[in-house]
Amino acid sequence: MPVDPSIILSDDHADLVSSFQSFVRRELVPLATEITDTGSPPPAELRSYVRKRSAALGFYAGEYPQEWGGAGTPLTAVVLLHHAAGGSGCALAPYALGGSDGPSPLLRHGTPDQVERYLVPLVRGETTRCLALTEPHAGSDAFRLTTVATRTVDGWVIEGRKTFVSNADRADIAIVVAATDLGEGPTAGASAFVVPMDCPGLRIGQRYEGMSGEPLFELLLERVEVPPDAVIGGDEGVGAAAALAMDNLSWGRLIVAAQSNGIADHALRLGVEYARSRTVFGERIGGFQHIQEHLVTSRAEVEGSKLLTLACARLVDGGAAVPENAALAKLTATQTAVRVVDRALQIHGATGWIRGHPLEFLYRHVRMMTIIEGTTEIQKVIVAKAMGLE
Repeated sequence: MPVDPSIILSDDHADLVSSFQSFVRRELVPLATEITDTGSPPPAELRSYVRKRSAALGFYAGEYPQEWGGAGTPLTAVVLLHHAAGGSGCALAPYALGGSDGPSPLLRHGTPDQVERYLVPLVRGETTRCLALTEPHAGSDAFRLTTVATRTVDGWVIEGRKTFVSNADRADIAIVVAATDLGEGPTAGASAFVVPMDCPGLRIGQRYEGMSGEPLFELLLERVEVPPDAVIGGDEGVGAAAALAMDNLSWGRLIVAAQSNGIADHALRLGVEYARSRTVFGERIGGFQHIQEHLVTSRAEVEGSKLLTLACARLVDGGAAVPENAALAKLTATQTAVRVVDRALQIHGATGWIRGHPLEFLYRHVRMMTIIEGTTEIQKVIVAKAMGLE
């Protein structure tokens, strides 16, 4: 097999990645064979076991400091782990790393008490959370909020409606973003609150079934009363949610880029293996120029995307957290993954289209990557502004 050029940027963390891959092969792949419904997320108890086991080994939420239960892992290594998870083909591997139900970067800005009470259990994989940000009439314009938190003598009262919330059915806490001061500008006054899921007035509304089987939910907040210390960051966090979220977007977008690169790697590998073995007209289809064009073009795009993602992650580790770099990496990686999966399925023909085939699932799953953590169009806006094209 050819040597991937991206190894020049990943060699420093080769031992960590190798350990994670060994853990996936040794422990998670056998567990994944017990999942009978491949069109739905793994059972909650299985996800919980994977989280805790991975946390005990130092993989889960490794980017958080050791004093909070993490491993102090640099972003470049975290990106490589997410790449390895996406490329493993194991349905449980992504749950071994902190995802949308894991620790929230917003809680890094919490008070010492909030960190101890909420963030540390999340880092250890003992609890889960959901993020209630998106509203029915605000998608990419996420901080144009109609959900409002009103200050009272005893704390805050939150009223509103959130939609497309992941993990709401299994979360212990919700991080709810609400307007606390309707000042000037679309992001003025946005505050983030920690709200226990069993809080009176907070309930799950409509359930939406996603293309890849992962459900999303509506959250309804009807006079939800929370104490003064529910605001992430305390008094200094009032009205600061937008700024805190923007600070952490580079991390999230690079992780999505890494996951997408891993998915593309896996799809490309499936395509190559099939092209080497499938015989048509007495010849292996890997000898046909159209098939070669699909696979060679895919490899070139995947390698370029991996190099870009790793380079951007190393810049962040070096202190250069430039938002447009993360936007460029996510834009490139997610669109590449969609194209590579499509080509790999085309090579397989009807075989890859049948429900239950890995490519059939990836074809549905990869489509969300161009939407989460900011749509493709938003990434282009960010990059265009950085180029002076406002």
